[in-house]
Amino acid sequence: MRIVVLTGGIGGARFLLGVRAYAREVGAEVTAVVNVGDDLYLHSLKVCPDLDSVLYTLGGGADPERGWGRVGESWTIRQELAAYGAEPSWFNLGDKDVATHLVRTTMINAGYPLSQVTEALAARWQPGVRLLPATDDRLETHAVVDLDGERRAIHFQEWWVRYRAGVPTDRFVFVGADTAKPAPGVAEALAAADMVLVAPSNPVVSIAPVLAVPGLRDAVATGPARVVGVSPIIGGAPVRGMADRCLEVLDVECSAAGVGRLYGGRSEGGLLDGWLVAPEDDGVTVPGVTVRAVPLRMTDEAATTAMVRAAMELV
Repeated sequence: MRIVVLTGGIGGARFLLGVRAYAREVGAEVTAVVNVGDDLYLHSLKVCPDLDSVLYTLGGGADPERGWGRVGESWTIRQELAAYGAEPSWFNLGDKDVATHLVRTTMINAGYPLSQVTEALAARWQPGVRLLPATDDRLETHAVVDLDGERRAIHFQEWWVRYRAGVPTDRFVFVGADTAKPAPGVAEALAAADMVLVAPSNPVVSIAPVLAVPGLRDAVATGPARVVGVSPIIGGAPVRGMADRCLEVLDVECSAAGVGRLYGGRSEGGLLDGWLVAPEDDGVTVPGVTVRAVPLRMTDEAATTAMVRAAMELV
């Protein structure tokens, strides 16, 4: 069996723990297609927040309390940058994390594409699944905002981290998506998949950038695999993060039903065959989609694995 997971963010990384455990039980192969819309350069270093979250989480190096970055992190570099007054000061890079960015940036500057760099980094972390960026090309999520009396686009990370999503925006733009190509192996993995799982990631800024790469939405919607999504919304609120503010920009209701209908049923021109919702949202309907209510709190690996098993058995 071949499973492809569309994923991004911390929730997506934790979901992959359950997918990996399930795959080991049944002997399945897993490919994770990871969002790169959050990627950016900071202090001349290539930072890939979602890819790194997956690497650290599956490799046992993630900080379980913060939910991001490395466990046992130190902050000497951040303190030294602050002493110089170096900007940007709103994005914190830990010392261990900087080592990852240094290796990645050195390889990219030497001409290696992001997919090959990710494979090299994974050789250390041994995530147990194949990790592929959605694209090797530049694709960045920007928010269009009115700031200091000027209308302009800022990187999503600035909107999210610096302004805590507090600056009004009326749209997100996936810069570079129109000319991006799927990273090597992505289209092939989707064509060979038996099941595509849409992780409980932010649908607007974690999953949508993946689907914005030309050809990938069609590959999911019209491919041979069954497609099951897991709701990131429980009882009308995001499990973590600020997905509600992103959904508001699209005028989509922050609910399991709202996100399910955003993805849509395949028979209705959308993506999904099945949709998992939490018991709090039992009774939700999505046209053309089989909906089932199961516990969705990823409290530990066993609970997450049970959630994945329910997704695999849904359709």
